[in-house]
Amino acid sequence: MTDLTLVQLTDTHLRAAGEPVLDTVDTFTALAGVLDRLRTGGRRIGALILSGDLADNGAPEAYRRLRGVVEPAAAELGAQVLYVMGNHDERTAFGVELLGLEPGSADCARPHDRVLEVDGLRLIGMDSTTPGRHNGRLEPEQLAWLGEQLRRPAARGTVLVLHHPPLPSAIPAAEFLKLEDADRLAEVVAGTDVRMILCGHNHMTAASALAGIPVWVGPALAYRIDAMAPAGRQQGFVGSGFTRLDVLGSTVIATAVEAAPGTRIYDKADTEVQQRLAALAAEAG
Repeated sequence: MTDLTLVQLTDTHLRAAGEPVLDTVDTFTALAGVLDRLRTGGRRIGALILSGDLADNGAPEAYRRLRGVVEPAAAELGAQVLYVMGNHDERTAFGVELLGLEPGSADCARPHDRVLEVDGLRLIGMDSTTPGRHNGRLEPEQLAWLGEQLRRPAARGTVLVLHHPPLPSAIPAAEFLKLEDADRLAEVVAGTDVRMILCGHNHMTAASALAGIPVWVGPALAYRIDAMAPAGRQQGFVGSGFTRLDVLGSTVIATAVEAAPGTRIYDKADTEVQQRLAALAAEAG
């Protein structure tokens, strides 16, 4: 099978037009800038994975703005799109505006769990939210559903996507807002073809493991929280990033990417760099 590249965009926190987040951040411009970068990068992207807190306050207009910029970019890239709920999202508006559900339908009120197949790789997006709460939870029926999905291995394995990291944290805010009862999820995914668990939520890039499966907490698009703030303080900073996810044979690699690169210090062709590295290797014997 050919190599596969996907992109995770998390914590976009879009609001209605003219409403910055925290009176400072134009999150729509940040998202649109990343999508433009992907469109003009000349790289094939199999899927865009949007892993929660897509709207900052659950406003329908925010979801319409999001869809209006994401889906044309995805169409141009030939990429599929997976939308996943976060704690700032509102379940009904999310279902109507992003998933095309009928307003007032029973499906709007249920957790929005979805499966997407991308070139043999299975993406399972799970709604780890509980209305009115900011910490995460997967209900017993959701875990049972997940177990059924995982009974059939996918050709290239599975990437599980949920907003809340199923991890403990030494940072108080992250610990308070994590996925509760992560051991129940661990029991379901242990020994399956899940190759990575993708999350967002923390606005801090991090990595760990659950049941021996790598867990990746992607960088947020809206802003970042300082993981080394002075003791007793929490600090937020302007900053934006996304994740490049590569499936290379049996390996899945997550790479954090700065949304606004710093000053360029060189720009060389791949072949030139590879030739130079090969020459250095030859010199070293």
